[in-house]
Amino acid sequence: MRAILPLWLLLQACAGCVRMHVYGDPEAYVAQPAAATSTLRVATYNTSLYDDAGNGLVRRLEAGDDNARRIAAVLQRVRPDIVLLNEFDYDDAHRAADLFQRDYLERAQAGGGEPLRYPHRYLAPVNTGVPSGLDLDRNGVVGGAGRDRGNDAWGYGLHPGQYGMLVLSRHPIDAAAVRTFQLLKWSAMPGAARPTDPGTGASYYPDAIWAQLRLSSKSHWDVPIQTPGGIVHLLASHPTPPVFDGPEDRNGARNADEIRLWREYISPGDKPWLCDDSGRCGGLDADARFVIAGDLNNDPVDGSGRHDAILELLEHPRVLRQATPRSEGAVEAAAKHAGAGVAHRGAAAHATGDFGGKVGPLRLDYVLPSTGLQLVDNGVYWPASADPASALVTASDHRLVWVDVGTGD
Repeated sequence: MRAILPLWLLLQACAGCVRMHVYGDPEAYVAQPAAATSTLRVATYNTSLYDDAGNGLVRRLEAGDDNARRIAAVLQRVRPDIVLLNEFDYDDAHRAADLFQRDYLERAQAGGGEPLRYPHRYLAPVNTGVPSGLDLDRNGVVGGAGRDRGNDAWGYGLHPGQYGMLVLSRHPIDAAAVRTFQLLKWSAMPGAARPTDPGTGASYYPDAIWAQLRLSSKSHWDVPIQTPGGIVHLLASHPTPPVFDGPEDRNGARNADEIRLWREYISPGDKPWLCDDSGRCGGLDADARFVIAGDLNNDPVDGSGRHDAILELLEHPRVLRQATPRSEGAVEAAAKHAGAGVAHRGAAAHATGDFGGKVGPLRLDYVLPSTGLQLVDNGVYWPASADPASALVTASDHRLVWVDVGTGD
């Protein structure tokens, strides 16, 4: 009995603790308090539900789209309370969002779960595909056809709204309090990473163009959601990939500053330059609770991009330290690519998508709760290939990432 009692006491002391994998140290774990009464599941999912033609996604959804069915099945399995969908084409009539909700989420899908209804949503115009009227790619032509037209849009896209964003929520959204930063000028950010030509040291963009460039390749949204545990701000974005450019690294610079925008937004101090599309300036209130979500297109150690941008966000004092979400499917994919000669330094289990070829799996998608919320659990929906549900994830090269947080009552 004397030998058993200390073990019993130890188990009692650890009751309600969560085993955590601390970012940056695969062997380190810390205990967290038990979840609060109100638990909120927040997710991000780059759905790849886009089309190169205007209203092309609408027509596909009307006809019946197998990828949309698989995306819906994943959502029915994970059942997040709040989810940000990246790469979901925007249309002014919100027809694609209506169709996806009615014909896909609210119908039981093969391999999915029970029908899923979100009574609240937020979507708005984005910069992708919107003509700038400027020669942004410096090819001597403004606009043009195909990729040339896309390169001269405020954010790369072949039509306005391509690669848009959609927020779905079980809880009411305070639409009147939403802040969007679609129009914020890149040059307004103090110390902006203005791209330069490494051969000459001159600025890649002439002054007249630099003064007009928008920072966000899609948009940055602060969406306040009225959860049972109080207001939680969903900070949603989808920075440009830090590739598809030249030695000037214009997309790498933009990606880093798009990520930096959230660091600035949640940091203390006056920010008269940080003005939303309605003209209100300044960052998020110091006592506000938030979750940063989206495909941020930046892995902490592998792939392209300025890794310090995402590392500084992960290590921000207002971002909750949490276990890095992981999956069995990511480990399996990394082993497959390693066999083909693609080796990474980062932990294989942390990847959130498989980008094939010479790239392989990377961690690009994030759900980052703030301090003031309590971590309960997290993960990446990426089953191993032996699981029949693994077929669902083929709808996109990204995987859904989710975090459960306690919000209190």
